[in-house]
Amino acid sequence: MIRILLADDHTILRDGIRALLAREADLQVVGEAANGQALLELLAHTPTDLVLLDVNMPVLDGFAVMPLLRAQFPQVRVLVLSMLDHENYVHRMLEAGALGYVLKNADSTEIIHAIRTVAANQPFLCTEIGLSLLRRLVERTPAPDPLAALVYQPRNGWPVPAAAPVTGQPELSGREREVLQLIAEGLTNQEIADKLFTSKRTIETHRQNIIEKTQTKNTAALIRYAMSTGLIG
Repeated sequence: MIRILLADDHTILRDGIRALLAREADLQVVGEAANGQALLELLAHTPTDLVLLDVNMPVLDGFAVMPLLRAQFPQVRVLVLSMLDHENYVHRMLEAGALGYVLKNADSTEIIHAIRTVAANQPFLCTEIGLSLLRRLVERTPAPDPLAALVYQPRNGWPVPAAAPVTGQPELSGREREVLQLIAEGLTNQEIADKLFTSKRTIETHRQNIIEKTQTKNTAALIRYAMSTGLIG
């Protein structure tokens, strides 16, 4: 039996995950926490094999709680379940000690497989993130010019490949492009949330992701960048 503790500040999501896992004979939800501090308190007296951890939480978020969790409960495996798909977030959580990362929009089969894989002390990266990272790598590596991509190495006379420059437009998800378009139309975070039937906090996260991906400093710079690169019309 794999004992699982859910850490997410959205009650409806915890309810959904609990209902999903209840159908699996080898998976048992032993507790729920709405933030990182509550998670640590629960782990102190709740035998747990795996924590299903959100990144964006109040009090202590995923980034803040990970080093404390690894120090105090090193035997507990951590699988991140988040809507944050930017490679920086993935890298930071894995670097901090999480063994796996899966997106909240993954199908139930993949989430369950991820739980079993991480519980078995094996790393896991969900399909969408893996494909996204591969796509970005391909976009940043232009097709080699057989002449221009060679440099002469005087020491031994052999040509060696030159380093490829980093190029390519930032990879935005479909929802991020929707949010970007609405930002450009002058809507507030709350107005965008109402229009897309989601929470203001979710829109704030999307906005931050877009700014980080485009490496802009504020909304005005973001809109100028998006118009100049064709991300919006």
